[in-house]
Amino acid sequence: MSLPVLVVLVVFGIALSVAAVHFTGGTTTATLAGADHALARFAEDFPDETPGAVRLTTDNHAAFLDLGPQRYGIVQSIGDCFLTRIVTPHDILALTRKGNAVSLRLNDFTWKGGNFVFAHEAGARAVEATLRNRDQIQEAA
Repeated sequence: MSLPVLVVLVVFGIALSVAAVHFTGGTTTATLAGADHALARFAEDFPDETPGAVRLTTDNHAAFLDLGPQRYGIVQSIGDCFLTRIVTPHDILALTRKGNAVSLRLNDFTWKGGNFVFAHEAGARAVEATLRNRDQIQEAA
């Protein structure tokens, strides 16, 4: 088989594989249908926890579940799945809030945090107030 024919076959095979992944839903991002969906997904991984208020981000890709003093449960979409964590001030390297946006940087190597935008500034303030521990967290400039 000549080299040009082999190159064409390889390129076609790769393109076909990428198209198959895309059209079978491999490039979709999961979204939360609402507070009940976030609570149900969190309960799958942490059945012994009793969340209070649920704060969804505006894009419905993350939810913060109030677990009491200085604890939040987080449900975050990663691709077509959800990642769940319980976060305390001890887990946070940096936390900033600007208006209705909160940026978290965590010391967990499996999930470094992210930027989260809430519909109202009150939601962002509540998350910041619960997770801020002035002795441990450096405010990012």
